[in-house]
Amino acid sequence: MAEPSQEALFRYQVVSQVLSRELSGEPRARAVVAVAGMRHRFFDGRVRRVSVRTLYRWLRAHEGDGLAALEIHRRESTDSSLLPDRFLDFLTTTKKLDPRVSIPELIRRARELGLVDPHMSLDRSTVYRVALRLGLPVGHIAKQPERDTRRYAYPHRMDMVLADGKHFRAGAQRARRVGLGFLDDASRWVPRLVVGTSENARLFLRGLYETIRKCGLMSILYLDQGPGFIAESTVRVLANLGVLLIHGEAAYPEGHGKIERWNRTFLADVLRGLDRRPDVDPDCGALELRLGHYVHEIYNQRPHESLSGDSPAQRFQADPRPLRFPENDAELRRKFEIHLNRRVSADHVVSVDGVIYDMPRGYAGQRVVVRERLLDSTLAFLHQGRLIDLHPVDLAANAHARRAGRDSEVDVQHPLPKSAADLAFERDFGPVLDPDGGLPEPREESEP
Repeated sequence: MAEPSQEALFRYQVVSQVLSRELSGEPRARAVVAVAGMRHRFFDGRVRRVSVRTLYRWLRAHEGDGLAALEIHRRESTDSSLLPDRFLDFLTTTKKLDPRVSIPELIRRARELGLVDPHMSLDRSTVYRVALRLGLPVGHIAKQPERDTRRYAYPHRMDMVLADGKHFRAGAQRARRVGLGFLDDASRWVPRLVVGTSENARLFLRGLYETIRKCGLMSILYLDQGPGFIAESTVRVLANLGVLLIHGEAAYPEGHGKIERWNRTFLADVLRGLDRRPDVDPDCGALELRLGHYVHEIYNQRPHESLSGDSPAQRFQADPRPLRFPENDAELRRKFEIHLNRRVSADHVVSVDGVIYDMPRGYAGQRVVVRERLLDSTLAFLHQGRLIDLHPVDLAANAHARRAGRDSEVDVQHPLPKSAADLAFERDFGPVLDPDGGLPEPREESEP
């Protein structure tokens, strides 16, 4: 199966917004209108809007054939010469005089004026694409959408999980660290917290993997616009897992207030006390152990006001909804693999994230698919039916290693026939007696 394109992954994010609203009980029509009013950020930073009609089309495609149906299907461009010249002139003139006129209205006017043959079929999509190609105004002025500020709460555990990172400083050297926590929306239970030096996709995916191993798959994952959350690898993994993804609106913390409230509690209870303390080890592993103890032994066990006095652990364990665990760990780890298309250089290496890796000989100049294991940052390649690990090129070792030569000689297991030089030597310096001990027959002299 081919890897999904960036456009398909972007569409999956937008579709996830609608489906997650439906899971919370909102009618599809209202959910589509709300998502169409949002601004969606593409992987290159561009902000895009999606119309209601397009959203319905993407939803139908996703429900029919999943992620693969969200790929772009290229169509042959329609030649504008298929339209009459009189109609093209009318289209250009009318659109400049009346930019808001619709395409169907333009077609009706042209028929009334006799500019189009009554029996000729004019497709509105064809006229729209021609107008777009001619640079005519075809869009509409959208009103500024209002933010959906309603509060929400999912009824069961793992319906929605929120994730966010909180930056802090630790130790006497005030080392910069980030604690990335996962929060269950229904119970406020924090199943996992990981610590790193920066908020990146690798740290998030490790926390996601450990969260799923501990409490199963979530239905929806709510993230902000952090660098590790909008990374293409993050979206690919969530698409592999079948987890719906919602990216919160930028500069709008009220949209994910529960995780923000957790961050405030996290900072007040433990993070602010780690700064400038000589007895605090700033190592990420040591901090993860310290903060994990706080999460599991203190926060998760403490009565919560919004839970009517129950603790997050009590509310999570009392939920009757069964947890959805993967079949096995190997299957789960395969979901955290992505396939990368690369071209092998003439000296048998491929480049991934600026690092060059050795490839088996024989693939120079070819396009190959390498597998990146995101959990342990290793690469693998399917070579002759066997999955092998790829390793970074050791340039220093190559500088001293003997150059490999081509094996031009055929490995022969039996003695070779005598060469002409051997036969001439035996003729001139061969034994006096034959193998039977007698004198050999005299050799006839060849004529000059």
